[in-house]
Amino acid sequence: MKPYLCIEWNDTESEAVGWLVIHNFVNGYTGGGIRMHPAVTREEVLRLAECMAYKYKAGESRFCGGCKGGIAYDSRRPDAGEVLRRYIIAMMPYIRTGVSLGGDYGTRYGDILKIFSEFGLDMPMTKSMRADPKIMENMEAYNRLLDETVYGRPLNDVIAGYGVACSADEAFAALAPGRKADVVIQGMGRVAFGCASRLAELGHRIVGMADSQVFVYSAQGLDVEALYRMKRECRVLDRDGLPEGWETYPTEACVAAECDVLIPAALANTVNGNNAASVKAGLVVEAANIAVSPEADEILKKRGVRLICDFTANLSEAWLYDAVFFGAVTPELSSVLAGAEALC
Repeated sequence: MKPYLCIEWNDTESEAVGWLVIHNFVNGYTGGGIRMHPAVTREEVLRLAECMAYKYKAGESRFCGGCKGGIAYDSRRPDAGEVLRRYIIAMMPYIRTGVSLGGDYGTRYGDILKIFSEFGLDMPMTKSMRADPKIMENMEAYNRLLDETVYGRPLNDVIAGYGVACSADEAFAALAPGRKADVVIQGMGRVAFGCASRLAELGHRIVGMADSQVFVYSAQGLDVEALYRMKRECRVLDRDGLPEGWETYPTEACVAAECDVLIPAALANTVNGNNAASVKAGLVVEAANIAVSPEADEILKKRGVRLICDFTANLSEAWLYDAVFFGAVTPELSSVLAGAEALC
């Protein structure tokens, strides 16, 4: 199925290029995040939008289609916020009609909401949604939920990784009953740490995590919350400040690390045709969207490596928005966490 609409945007004040891809509408509504990274391409955004459509379908949504925004620009540059703002302004005619854009890799949902508020928007909705008192009531409940915390962090920063962890836990239990896994996670963003915290809570051992600069590994297991604090304090980890026994390697080494479960939780095509043969894990779980390339998928399949795909593993954040807005779940923390776990 081809996407319904693909729009290209060229920034007038920088070299940034962006795209909005609407894969499909359901009742005039569609949802997805905005990704900002120098390597973003039109083809990647097309694939991501299709993935969002599958996520909503997998979550049995009757209310929302899938879309995605992408900006080829470094989110660490000082003017990244202004680039994001200009992109959203350019897309505002679509946003006002029911294209709901949120956060993704390189962007934060709170920053996007602030830009929306400049133009008198709480959240993107269709005209019929705004006229429905129940939807407006649910929107307020959703906003209140975003103030709830899990592991001391905002629910919206944890929920996607929480669901991925539950998927990984159930899949590994089926493959190795009675055992707990040694897990490597590629990424140190909100999805990665949400996943790591939940897996540790479930008794699994997080032996490695990687950011864009370094892969941190310990066969005895990492202290996830300590690593989170270190990463939060400084975007570039102080390698000299890591605990004794924690080893460091080039970030790309995470794909070939000794582990039972590999969870790519940051970029697309992390596992690709060049490195899929070196994967030692018996189970790969896509926390990032399209984290395994089509070439890698074939290699893993031939090697007997099991794969839990993104639209199955990482759909709890999309589900949360959809389920609360349209009244499919009670807007309480315990209910949404239970719902996210049941999705797997």
